[in-house]
Amino acid sequence: MNTVLVTSTEESTGKTAITLALGLLAKERGLDVGYMKPKGTRLQSSVGKTLDEDPMLARELLDVDAEMHQLEPVVYSPTFIQGAIRGKENNEELSEVIAHHFEDISADKDLMFVEGGGSYRTGGIVDLTDADIANLLDAEVILVAEYKHPSDLDDVVAAVEDIGSERLAGIVFNRVSDASYDELETEVAPFLEARGVPVLGVVPNEKDLAGVTVQELAEELGAELATDAPTDAFVERFLVGAMGGDAALRYFRRTKNAAVITGGDRANIQRAALEAPGVKCIILTGGHRPVGAVIGKAEQKGVPVLLVNGDTLSVTDRAEDIVSTGRTRDERTVERMRDLLYEHADIDAIIGNITPSGDADEDDE
Repeated sequence: MNTVLVTSTEESTGKTAITLALGLLAKERGLDVGYMKPKGTRLQSSVGKTLDEDPMLARELLDVDAEMHQLEPVVYSPTFIQGAIRGKENNEELSEVIAHHFEDISADKDLMFVEGGGSYRTGGIVDLTDADIANLLDAEVILVAEYKHPSDLDDVVAAVEDIGSERLAGIVFNRVSDASYDELETEVAPFLEARGVPVLGVVPNEKDLAGVTVQELAEELGAELATDAPTDAFVERFLVGAMGGDAALRYFRRTKNAAVITGGDRANIQRAALEAPGVKCIILTGGHRPVGAVIGKAEQKGVPVLLVNGDTLSVTDRAEDIVSTGRTRDERTVERMRDLLYEHADIDAIIGNITPSGDADEDDE
């Protein structure tokens, strides 16, 4: 049985989609695949109740026969972290629980995929970073990273040093823009490989995997649509409108594929947002309806306006969470990532030449 742990330099790099896509590719080769996420980090509760959808999706897509408490033995919630700080968690016992469930899940599997939590550093307060877990489970490590600027390599090199060359199988760069692609292939990859760090894949950025549509955003926020305008545009980032009209316009014009979040009573901010071509929708908070002139101009320009109860800060936090996690965790996204990895990654180097256990049994006969 072989084990691959997929970790990342930071949160929201597409780690879940890559882990599950690799699982699909392995299954296509006839391998019996298992999955585990030792630390549940994508939680919506601070009282220890896990709502992490990653193991549930893995169980569905990879046909994993295991209970949630086995797939995700440590619920890394704010309550858990506070307890650990106060000495209420035993590090050795936590490691033993993970190892015990891993042994059960991995029984008779050809290949186990272990998904890291958050970034590779997550879990350090209980000696359960992803490097610690790789050592605990004797796993090879795939590091997922993004690349926008040469300075991003500082984080990559730091992660490589923490993981250790004896564990690291290689790096997969994800969501690489057209502007960075050639530089990464011709300069960055040779630089890393000269340091003994294999680059196993350079996956291009895909527009429909980079954000959420306005319609999906509205549904997740429980927003009311105040305009008769198309809602199929993609939103990748959010701008908070809290300045004067002229300053807001300059601010909004410097971005693209953005949603502006501001109070429903800030008509000057709303008008400025409608003048910026990169603004794909406006989200109004506080339960206020905009003036009729703003609605009319928004419909004329085809910019949807969403009405949401709640203050601007909380709505912004919720919206950013939706964009950073919402589209990396559904079957369509995983299937598309499977195609991207097949086209742009060295799958043989990642999965290896593993013989399905069924074939081995037939050979023995």
